[in-house]
Amino acid sequence: MLDGKHGKGVAYAMKIQVAIGESFDAKRMVPITRAHVALSNQEADIWFAEKLLEGGARCRIAPTVNPGFSLSYFKSRGLVSLENAAMMQRTHDAYQKLGAVLSYNCTPYVMTNVPRFGEIVAFSESSATPYINSVWGARSNREGANSALCAAITGFVPEYGLLLDENRFGDILVEVQATMDSDFKYHLLGYMGKKIGEGIPVFTGLPDHIGSEALTNLGAQLNTSGAYGMYHIVGFTPEAPTLEAAFGGREPARRVVITDKDLDEILEEISLDGRKPVDYAMFGCPHYTLDQVRHIAGRLENKILKRPMYILVSSHVLEMAERMALTAILEKAGAELIADTCPDQPCWEHLRGKTGITDSPKMAYYPKRRGMEFIVRDLDSCIDAALTGEVRQNG
Repeated sequence: MLDGKHGKGVAYAMKIQVAIGESFDAKRMVPITRAHVALSNQEADIWFAEKLLEGGARCRIAPTVNPGFSLSYFKSRGLVSLENAAMMQRTHDAYQKLGAVLSYNCTPYVMTNVPRFGEIVAFSESSATPYINSVWGARSNREGANSALCAAITGFVPEYGLLLDENRFGDILVEVQATMDSDFKYHLLGYMGKKIGEGIPVFTGLPDHIGSEALTNLGAQLNTSGAYGMYHIVGFTPEAPTLEAAFGGREPARRVVITDKDLDEILEEISLDGRKPVDYAMFGCPHYTLDQVRHIAGRLENKILKRPMYILVSSHVLEMAERMALTAILEKAGAELIADTCPDQPCWEHLRGKTGITDSPKMAYYPKRRGMEFIVRDLDSCIDAALTGEVRQNG
């Protein structure tokens, strides 16, 4: 591949991967069986994909891909410029020709691209890497969008980092003394990256059962507040049956305690003042599951929203919601279920300067550059705010 026997595009991809491997002192390349590419629908991303395509590259391992925005939804409502629509179309065309799975979903690890324990994969997307390493026990480094695409094209990655046994043990003991009684609390726990510090955290004190939504929230916010490829939950995640196993028999480099006060303080830090008027509610960063959509539909049945509500989901969840008549309930209330879309996209220009409410600190963080500001609250408080137009001060 490196010598060009499989074409210029493949050689270019392998050249990049060899350089990455050399920078981490990797000794060899190893094959992968899955990939996920966090495409960004931006000029540099499209330039890179088109360069590989023009060189004759095609994906040996068909990767799932992150969302840009739904062309059909936003074009039909006149909410996106011709320039930005053309950019999304170019993105679609390039990845289609490369042979990607056009899932446009940031949580493929929950349903559509789920690796088995020990499987070597190449996943980009901030919430994906900690989930597949920690929850499933598969193996991926924190790939960038471009390096994950290179891996999908060559079918190989350099062997370093979290692909190696010795690098998957914990470094930091995180004793959770907070009351973890909702999925929202895992958003806040994940946002404690500054206090947790660099390394692989090992959590203790969490409930015996933790749902996929809570785990998604934890990983997403760990990589918004910091940079984490993996974590362990003692007695829960597969590589941490005991504290000793999680640390590989070593002592923790440091200990951190997280209390209810810590979670309250981080919420106050990341959220706008809740006394501001709310213009809209937005959920789904990462994309919402069917269960989360069902919960909102149950809260909104036979009610009318005072503020617009946007719920971002995968196309699979949208299809299920339509089959189950959840979409009809939501639309009657004034909520919109939108597939294939990320909040950090130019399609939201009409919300610039307005104040939203969301349950996701990640959603509150990234769209700031687009002039979108958010109050952060738990899901039910967000729903109440959209119903009344006001934020409960004890929410």
